[in-house]
Amino acid sequence: MTPNIASAEYLTGSRAIPEDPGDSHSSGVSWGAVIGGAVVAAAVYLILLALGAGLGLSAISPWTNVGISAAAAGRAAILWMIFIEIVSSAIGGYMTGRLRTRWVQVHTDEVYFRDTANGFIAWSLALVISVASFATAATWMAGNAAEGQRAQTSIAETAAGNPNAYFVDRLLRSERGAEANAPVRAEAELIFARAMSTNEISPADQNYLAQVISTQTGITQADAEKRINDVLTDARQAEDTARKATARFLLWFFLALLVGAFSASYAATLGGRLRDHVKAV
Repeated sequence: MTPNIASAEYLTGSRAIPEDPGDSHSSGVSWGAVIGGAVVAAAVYLILLALGAGLGLSAISPWTNVGISAAAAGRAAILWMIFIEIVSSAIGGYMTGRLRTRWVQVHTDEVYFRDTANGFIAWSLALVISVASFATAATWMAGNAAEGQRAQTSIAETAAGNPNAYFVDRLLRSERGAEANAPVRAEAELIFARAMSTNEISPADQNYLAQVISTQTGITQADAEKRINDVLTDARQAEDTARKATARFLLWFFLALLVGAFSASYAATLGGRLRDHVKAV
């Protein structure tokens, strides 16, 4: 028998809820609640991130044997990153679940799915907001840094913009204190950069670079070739260390985002249950 829309009750799972003729036309996404939860999540994330950065800067020190070690700081940063992702995502998801529009003519299982989906959408939107904020800040800082580099012409600033500058300086370093002129240094940098990009140096380039080093520093050809091999080895080791560190950070960042997505989705479901006065299981 077809229920009367105006007065009948539609049984949804373990509860009887009055039908609402307008509910069948309502959206499964409560955009107001989603946007509100996303903004809250992004704000809490930025606040906790600033707190963590302040605590980290207070704990480390440029002096030897003062403050925590670099390894300990790295582990603490990873744990803090996961913690703030869980907390901010859970708060944003819970807000989304509590603020969303009540669906009165929807099966209980469908309500739980919608709450989960709304929490996940809120987390996704918060992530986009955070990334956009970081990108804007990075662009602003990069613009200021570029202005500062154009205004200054010191060797230290030039080296800061070239990752191979330090290693090229080691190649051309002389005990006599003489500094290589700009054309010679530029040519050495090109040869060194090509050797790093191809992961090898041709015999012709190595022989020529050794001659340049020998002329500039006064050391023998054999010592110059040994210096080239030693510096290339150190440069490759530094590059490999940076690559591994970046890979580890990205893997932990992926884990933090995954945990954040789960936290937001579950918290939204919990908030929705409390919103509808359904006992959480």
